[in-house]
Amino acid sequence: MGHGGDVIAELTTDHREVEEIFGKIEGMPSGDSRRKTLAEQAIIELVRHSVAEESYLYPAVREQMADGDMMADKELEDHAAAERTMKELEGCEADDPRFDALMLKLMTEIREHIADEETNLFPQLRSACTPEMLNELGDKVRTAKKTAPTRPHPSAPDKPPANKLLAPGVGLVDRLRDMMTGRGKP
Repeated sequence: MGHGGDVIAELTTDHREVEEIFGKIEGMPSGDSRRKTLAEQAIIELVRHSVAEESYLYPAVREQMADGDMMADKELEDHAAAERTMKELEGCEADDPRFDALMLKLMTEIREHIADEETNLFPQLRSACTPEMLNELGDKVRTAKKTAPTRPHPSAPDKPPANKLLAPGVGLVDRLRDMMTGRGKP
């Protein structure tokens, strides 16, 4: 959730945590109900991570980098595709014939997105921003993740200011639903 460090360290740690969950899912047999629980945990983390990036990282990319608009737009497209997949997954149990295909699709989308961010976007951002800016962005991302939604909302706005205004309220509703249903708990 909140790991500390600059924005790149924070988001990279999130990436490793999601990859660890994916590895656990891949290590279980098809149809195992624990795969659904792990998928829910991954979705919770991915949605919170995405909302934080959309609220703070991508606006900074647009502001600080020469090709920032193009890069941020590409990242938002990646998020939108993954969010649609997560929404479909939300309606599947582990023994649903669609579950494995959707899980594979999500893992592929997320792994490609992570590779792109870590290989291209993060190094360029580190060059374009001061360490102080990156630390401040890290603090903002950590704060945003605390109140972010935990469920995919594909039709929700993904750019400021609308996303920053709506995310905390939607996040509160999501967390209440999660608490009442036990979603995301091992």
